[in-house]
Amino acid sequence: MTSLKRPRTADPSSLALSSRVYVRSTKSGKVQKIVREVYLRDDIPCSSRLCSTCLLNSLEGYNKQAPKPKLSDQPARTGAYTNGHYLVPDTNAFLSAMDVFEVESAFKDVVVLQTVLEEVKNRSLPLYNRLVSLTRNDDKRFYVFFNEFRKETHVERGTGESINDRNDRAVRKVVAWYQAHLQQEIKGSKKKAKLPTIVMLSDDKENVKKAKSEGLDAVPLKEYISTLPDATTLLDMVSESDKTRTGGPKAVYPEHYTMSKMLTGIKAGTLHQGIFNVSNYNALEGSVHVPAFERALLILGRENSNRAVSGDTVVVEVLPKAQWKTPSSQAIDEETLAKDDDAEAEGETVFSERERRLLNDEVKRVHGSTLEGKPQPTARVVGVIKRNWRQYVGHVDGSSIRVAEKQNRAQQMVFLIPMDKRIPKIRIRTRQAGELVGKRLLVTIDSWERDSRYPVGHFVRSLGEVESKEAETEALLLEYDVQYRPFPKTVLDCLPQEGHDWKVPTSKEDPGWRGRKDLRDLLVCSIDPPSCQDIDDALHAKPLPNGNFEVGVHIADVSNFVRPNNAMDKEASMRGTTVYLVDKRIDMLPMLLGTDLCSLKPYVERFAFSVVWELTPDAQIVGTNFTKSVIRSREAFSYERAQLRIDDEGQQDELTQGMRSLLMLSKKLKQQRMDNGALNLASPEVKVQTESETSDPVDVQQKQLLDTNSLVEEFMLLANISVARKVYEVYPQIALLRRHAAPPRSNFEELQNQLKVRKGMELRTDSSKAVADSLDTCVDPKQPFFNTLVRILATRCMMSAEYFCSGEYTYPEFKHYGLASEIYTHFTSPIRRYADLEVHRQLAAAIDYETLDASLHSRTKLDAVCKNINVRHRNAQHAGRASVEYYVGQALKGRDIEEDGFVMRVFSNGFIVFVPRFGVESLIRLRDLATPEPHGTYDADEYVLTISGSRSATIALFEMVRVRIWDEKEASTGKRKVKMSLL
Repeated sequence: MTSLKRPRTADPSSLALSSRVYVRSTKSGKVQKIVREVYLRDDIPCSSRLCSTCLLNSLEGYNKQAPKPKLSDQPARTGAYTNGHYLVPDTNAFLSAMDVFEVESAFKDVVVLQTVLEEVKNRSLPLYNRLVSLTRNDDKRFYVFFNEFRKETHVERGTGESINDRNDRAVRKVVAWYQAHLQQEIKGSKKKAKLPTIVMLSDDKENVKKAKSEGLDAVPLKEYISTLPDATTLLDMVSESDKTRTGGPKAVYPEHYTMSKMLTGIKAGTLHQGIFNVSNYNALEGSVHVPAFERALLILGRENSNRAVSGDTVVVEVLPKAQWKTPSSQAIDEETLAKDDDAEAEGETVFSERERRLLNDEVKRVHGSTLEGKPQPTARVVGVIKRNWRQYVGHVDGSSIRVAEKQNRAQQMVFLIPMDKRIPKIRIRTRQAGELVGKRLLVTIDSWERDSRYPVGHFVRSLGEVESKEAETEALLLEYDVQYRPFPKTVLDCLPQEGHDWKVPTSKEDPGWRGRKDLRDLLVCSIDPPSCQDIDDALHAKPLPNGNFEVGVHIADVSNFVRPNNAMDKEASMRGTTVYLVDKRIDMLPMLLGTDLCSLKPYVERFAFSVVWELTPDAQIVGTNFTKSVIRSREAFSYERAQLRIDDEGQQDELTQGMRSLLMLSKKLKQQRMDNGALNLASPEVKVQTESETSDPVDVQQKQLLDTNSLVEEFMLLANISVARKVYEVYPQIALLRRHAAPPRSNFEELQNQLKVRKGMELRTDSSKAVADSLDTCVDPKQPFFNTLVRILATRCMMSAEYFCSGEYTYPEFKHYGLASEIYTHFTSPIRRYADLEVHRQLAAAIDYETLDASLHSRTKLDAVCKNINVRHRNAQHAGRASVEYYVGQALKGRDIEEDGFVMRVFSNGFIVFVPRFGVESLIRLRDLATPEPHGTYDADEYVLTISGSRSATIALFEMVRVRIWDEKEASTGKRKVKMSLL
């Protein structure tokens, strides 16, 4: 977006003064009059290539450095606009159709008014950011016209005139000025140019009516879109939020409280605020964590969730104790609930009879020792503070389509079933229902009114055929908001001009060597996963004359190439992290840096940031040194190759001896951590083997961890802890750190009881040390995997680690619970994590290598950075797991396998089995076992499901079962999922 600057040689006579008077009340009740002066100019360009006058004025005013005109001299000719046309949308047009404006093939030569831009910013910051992005897209030719500062287009608010009416008048004023301005320019030009039509786009009927009465060209948004070549698709992309209903359907949801009533209730303690989360296994059960209650508040049923969508910030009212209920013992999906619903129906009741039965027809249980058997605080949603709506990926429910023929363009309402099972079905109005069946679609929620059982949204675009690799990969990137667009030119312009030919300067007099230590003589090597290209870290170890060891961790010096606040830094800050999928990597930084210039590749010199310790043979730290450096890695090992080299007795060279020293010291460091209470947790990690050329999956294997994995991990942890201490010592208020809060004891209660009841084992949670020690005792000699299973379940009881600014917490709250470390940060992966890059900058300033950028002095800015990278980090993990899940499903396609699994959870109508070999878990329902559905009796106190009928069996928590595994396309999500059946 072009910023407005006063020309260096501006003639003061070209500036006019306009005063605006604002009235406000002070805290004491006095009325205060504020006068603000606005300088009006006549040199703000129209930015049309048809206008030479504005170009000449700009060149004179800006010393021949004015931006090039954006609006084409040959604008699009569509419909009645045979001479071409420029578009001037009002605020409502952008608010309701931003997706349409972003379509590359349509909506070019658009004048974005300053008035409209500011209104959009006030109404929706995400839409404002998208609009600003459009103004930076040279191919779209969106021009920001500062109408409030040009003499001829400035509009004063009239007496008694609303701000909305004044802004509408400002839009019409610009349309009239552009038309007259270009008419005069073309009339006096020697070129045979044709005058384009200036078209105002608006969804405001009154604004359109006034424009036409003033002799201006004005068109309702949908009417204009209907004249475009791809009108059917584009019309589906317009928001349905302002659609007027007819027939007065009955309101089926309770009305939300007003904001003032909610804030008053929160302050008084009668209402509570928190994030609404829907259960992964029960679409009718949600929860909200609030500080006033140790355990989450249960939200049962659609009426109590009252139009909240998972992720929304809501206000809840706790129900009387007599209405507190137990968590559901059933697994209930949206497909079961909403079967045969009519997408066109409005004003229906919230509860179907099916839902009432599912909510009330619980298996009779004795309220005993388990959490499942105890009533839990129950609440209802009374309002939404902040919607967490985003773009959702899903597919059209074929049964909701009335007319499925592709040639039929009748508009109809259909259901979109989101991939995320926690999100309700979305009603979208479309003219292309027949073409959308079987496609993976991107949609947006626009509104959820009281008289609609489901939210209403609109179509954004099709990603491709369901199950195609391209569509499914893009779907998961969109679902987890991964920024995967190519790096824009402004970012690539920040790269070194030498490209791949860049080298460390040969002369130490070069500025690049300033303050750096020459460590090229050290026998440094890297140890990474196979085929790793973005090598962040390398290590070395050598014995010292006094019997101690010098050990170094050398990290890619990314901050040397990515300077604060330039385009590349802003892009990296926004992306937050590199995302690793099975078949590709979505980089945080351009490949030139990530896989070449920053990567600590072997046999070449590279800039690094080094942490060098003197360690005793018992791995006690004698001294620590931080320095910018130049290194030359001797070798890039995979974990397997490094392990083979270390284990090979015939290898006695210095590099191998150094790795053996690193391994010896790493084992002692790990033991120290374990003695301090660090946790050894587990997650169901597998690796998918793919065909090298097509990336098609061929096999799934469990990841095997070697000693060399632990070697690297221990020294990265030590470096991160050492850097955290140094940065905090110098910057106690603004150090960027990472904490892992201790989980509330209530998080472990259910797992504790399960282990006690089923295995007679005790899980103590007084401290991380107590958890670690008791996990070590949870061993079943008959089932070697049982201990790993318990660690997986314990991991799910933990809180998420998070980045934070040190000034936000007291020192005891810095603790990383899982690592049992008082202080921690991320320093060792700056190629793939933005947090590490910021920490590099802080450490560089802490050792007086360079001054700290102003952006890193601001706690407010650092807090914003931390919030973003926390979200990006979490989304990247989810996207990676989703990619593995998709490829596991594809690897099992067409196969029928028998495997051992473990019962992870038991419901009254089914049970979840985890299969270690494939790292997958699946719900086996009673209805999947036989027809008619067998009867189940659930003992919540013993975690046992007794199945009777044609398939009799007893299913107990933690027991090993034999299952049949095959793949099936899941009707509810369109995903190919692993299915299981009990053998």
